[in-house]
Amino acid sequence: MREITDISRVIDSYEAYLRLQRGLSANTADNYCRDVGKLLSYIDGEGVDLHEVDELMLENFVCALIDVGIQPRSQARIVSGIKSFMRYLQIEGYIDRNPSELLPTPRIGRHLPDVLSVDEIDAMIAMIDMSTPEGVRNRAIIETLYGCGLRVSEVIALRMSQVFANEGYVIVLGKGDKQRLVPISDVALECIDRYKSEVRNHMTVKRGSEDVLFLNRRGSALSRVMVFYIIKDLCALAGIKKTVSPHTLRHSFATHLLEGGANLRAIQQMLGHESITTTEVYVHIDRSTLRSEILNHHPRNASHK
Repeated sequence: MREITDISRVIDSYEAYLRLQRGLSANTADNYCRDVGKLLSYIDGEGVDLHEVDELMLENFVCALIDVGIQPRSQARIVSGIKSFMRYLQIEGYIDRNPSELLPTPRIGRHLPDVLSVDEIDAMIAMIDMSTPEGVRNRAIIETLYGCGLRVSEVIALRMSQVFANEGYVIVLGKGDKQRLVPISDVALECIDRYKSEVRNHMTVKRGSEDVLFLNRRGSALSRVMVFYIIKDLCALAGIKKTVSPHTLRHSFATHLLEGGANLRAIQQMLGHESITTTEVYVHIDRSTLRSEILNHHPRNASHK
């Protein structure tokens, strides 16, 4: 069995194989290599070498794609790329057997909520009337939902005391009352700071809502339904015909991060998901690494650098 001493050289050879021997276009070959990069990042986080990858590891990788809300069509493309790469490794003698032979391809018909493109999210945000107090608040809500991948229940429950601007994190109370640290971008922090200084600090706050970040006009916490209508109305103004809800922004957050090259395990941790299987050891990712995943791979940050 050949030893892999330089994985980047193997990837380059694989790309040449795809273009010259399989006749794939440059764009398709590049997509295959990027998908292989997702797998390599995943197994590196698991502390596993490429020649040690087995059927269970590949199945867990696909489960992780499903877990963060990646659409079936994208899942199928990634699995196709992984199978092609494993066949190549076997042909070239880097592995003795192909662990992807029995790996099932995700069914395209499986329904998941629509995902908005980056352009659609930008168009939706462009429809916000920033001359009104509600507009300033709504911009902060959208940036927080999409920039952090929060559930709607998490964003309406977010407290001012849970926003640590200097550190770039928020403390989120998720399902089962489990707390987690979630990185928050400078863009979202700027919008929250503007909302607080221009709107919230001048409101009469109802008793019991003193620490709640996002308030309605009466000074009380927002409802889930209110956030739903905010997003629905903005999509209508932007001419977006997809079925959109607050959860759509959460799926879009995960999809855009993964497509941008973020670590799959980091995305799972930011979403507050548990380990895929009871036999897996959840990989620890330190805070600085977690924050860098958003800063380096989230499109809203890249467009505001």
